[in-house]
Amino acid sequence: MELDIWSFLTIIIFVFALVMMVAGIFSAYFGAGKNRAYGGIIFAVGLIVCVVWAYLVGYSDIAPFCDVPAWDVMYNAFIYLIAVLIGALIAIGIFLVVVLKS
Repeated sequence: MELDIWSFLTIIIFVFALVMMVAGIFSAYFGAGKNRAYGGIIFAVGLIVCVVWAYLVGYSDIAPFCDVPAWDVMYNAFIYLIAVLIGALIAIGIFLVVVLKS
């Protein structure tokens, strides 16, 4: 996979939108008062960003956006994220075993 600037930007935008939506749901569900409204706003912003960017890279004919293989980029990013998390959890597990045993 060749990672160019548009693919990198696509990963950043989609992850930003996903985290905004999850944080908005979390805040709306567990928050009280104004925090529930803010959670709804955060969710809406994440959803709008995700939909607009998905349209730009998937369905528009605008020059820099239509060259991004969005689904391939997101699939590879997801696979790499899983690999990074597994490696980090193994390293943290070994670290904790060593620290707790000494």
